Amino acid sequence: MSKKIMFIDKTHPVLWEALVAAGYDCVNYADKDRKQVLSDLAPYYGVIVRSRIKLDREFLDHAESLQFIGRSGVGLEHIDLEYAAEKGIAVLPSPEGSRDTVGEHTVGLMLCLLNNLARADRQVRDGQWIREGNRATELKGKTIGIIGYGNMGTAFAQRLQGFEVEVIAYDKFKTNYGDAHAEAVDLPELQARADLISLHIPYLPENHYFVNDAFLDAFAKPIFVINTARGLVLETAALVRKLQSGKVRGAALDVIEYEEMSFAHLDPNRQPEPFQYLLQAENIVLTPHVAGWSDASEKGHALSLVEKIQDGFSA
Repeated sequence: MSKKIMFIDKTHPVLWEALVAAGYDCVNYADKDRKQVLSDLAPYYGVIVRSRIKLDREFLDHAESLQFIGRSGVGLEHIDLEYAAEKGIAVLPSPEGSRDTVGEHTVGLMLCLLNNLARADRQVRDGQWIREGNRATELKGKTIGIIGYGNMGTAFAQRLQGFEVEVIAYDKFKTNYGDAHAEAVDLPELQARADLISLHIPYLPENHYFVNDAFLDAFAKPIFVINTARGLVLETAALVRKLQSGKVRGAALDVIEYEEMSFAHLDPNRQPEPFQYLLQAENIVLTPHVAGWSDASEKGHALSLVEKIQDGFSA
C-alpha cells in the first residue's frame, strides 16, 4: 500500500508528478478548509504546505502517521517547529528554490533606493522633470552589511560582485562562514562599518523586532535599510523614527510587519500610522512580498522538495 501525501496548498505540478512517479499516493486538499484537513489527517505520511493553514499543536496532534512536512517556500513561522521535533516530524523547507530570485530582487531594491528610480518614475508620470532632486548615491566604495548569511544572504552577496563595494556579513547561527563574496564580522563591527544593511534572517521569537531603535542607533553612519526577510524582524515605528531623525537615509521593504499570516494580503488603508508614513515618504520603496516570486522560483521550490523527500523518505 502506497504512502499518502496531503497537498494542503497548490504547488508547481512537477512536485505532484515526481512524488506520484516515486510511488506516493498524492491527494489534493488545496480546496479544503482547516476542519476538513484535520478530520482526514491521521493516515497521512506527509503533507505539502505553503502558508494557508497554521500547523500548530492541534494540527500536529491530528497527524498520527505524519513523518514529514514539505514547505514549498521559506518561512516556517506558521509551523510549531518545537512540537514537530518532539513528535519526530521532519520539517523540510525549500529556500534553494527562490534564493536566486531573492538575490536579484534585493539588488533591484538597492538600486531603486539609491538611484531614486521609483520616485523619479512617479514624478515623470505626474509631469515633473526633476533632475537635481534625484541625484543618486553611488554604490562604489560603500560597505554593504548582510544580516543573515544563509541561502538568501549568500545569493545577494554573490550578485554584489562588480559593484566595487565592500561586503560584510553577520550570522549569529554560523561560524567560519566568510567566503569569497563576504567577510564574516560580528554585529558591532557591522554596525561600525556599514553604509547599507540587507536583512536575510528568519522570523523566530528571538528575532521579533530584531531591528529596533537600539539596533539602528548603534550604527556609526546614517544607513539605508533593505528587508526581504520577514516583516516582524523590523519594527516599523522604530524605522519611521530613524527616518525622521536622519539616522536611516531610506528603506526598501518587500515585507511589512502588518501582513496577514498567508502573506497574501495587506490593505494599505487599514494599517497603523507608521505604515501610513511609509506610504507618503519619498525615500521609501515598497514591494508586495514578491522578492521570492519569479517564473522559476515556484518550480525551484518543487524540485528542492522532490530531492529532499526522495533523499530522506521512501514510498
